[in-house]
Amino acid sequence: MSQRKNRLDLKSYYDGILNGDRLILSKAITLIESSLPEDQDVADLLIRKILPHSGNSLRLGITGVPGAGKSAFIESFGSMLVNTGMKIAVLPIDPSSRYSKGSILGDKTRMEKLSSHPNAFIRPSASGGMLGGVASRTQEAILLCEAAGFNLIFIETVGVGQSEVKISELTDLVLLLLVSGTGDELQTLKKGIMEVADIFIVSKTDGENMERALEYANAIKQSLSYFSKDSVKVFNCSSETQYGLAELWSYIKDAENISRNNGSLNQKRRQQNYFWLVGIIDQMLHNEFYKNEEVQKNFLTMKDSVMMGEVPAQEAAKQLFNIFKGKGL
Repeated sequence: MSQRKNRLDLKSYYDGILNGDRLILSKAITLIESSLPEDQDVADLLIRKILPHSGNSLRLGITGVPGAGKSAFIESFGSMLVNTGMKIAVLPIDPSSRYSKGSILGDKTRMEKLSSHPNAFIRPSASGGMLGGVASRTQEAILLCEAAGFNLIFIETVGVGQSEVKISELTDLVLLLLVSGTGDELQTLKKGIMEVADIFIVSKTDGENMERALEYANAIKQSLSYFSKDSVKVFNCSSETQYGLAELWSYIKDAENISRNNGSLNQKRRQQNYFWLVGIIDQMLHNEFYKNEEVQKNFLTMKDSVMMGEVPAQEAAKQLFNIFKGKGL
């Protein structure tokens, strides 16, 4: 009932977003995240209407090792940029419990200074158990923020690891935050996210940690050369003192200008639209599979058989898929 009361008509969402109304923008993101069929009908129409007004921002993915200070970095970097007139939207993805599906959604409180600035908009979303460190509707949320006039979008992933590479399918540049003392650089480079990161940032380059952080950045540069990734830039930055942030922004702007002029950004956006299509198809198939009545009737039995070691998971999955396709066991 409360969802129906909060739902606006299509025109109100559309007009509010184009006018930069943050409350309506937030409600629109809630709408697209809803699983209610009636909400999805309105959400689909809204995305179609705002699509011509989107695509004009720079999209930055922020990921990093535990303790690297992703939220602190966005708070400091974003605060520097909004004071120059930039309009920034931050879409942090918070982890959802595999069991309760609950999420903390605490990033807004961790970016208190930035969230209070009139040029900034922060809207956390739950991952919903999605692999890849992003939420299922992050792409649509980006489009809504762009239509609302935000020209820089930060997407902060859940964490870092093999499954975090999906962030590269949504953003123009991926910034990977590291801290000195996290382990062997060569071993670290084997992780999946290292293969898609465009910029490496050694954070917490300040105080007593300054010398160690500078040495660590040099070690990473050397390691990158072993893997023929000389095009990846490494920066030292401090969220506390804003050391290195102006240099970082200058490099990002240059990279954006080059990619816009040579057409590579446009090509990347087309590829992102393809990933968006495939992602939606995957989600629809997933939903249809688990809503199938025959699958539901047999799923628990199959699950118990797999857990007891009586049936291999591959065989059980094939049987359930055949049921889904109407072929029976």
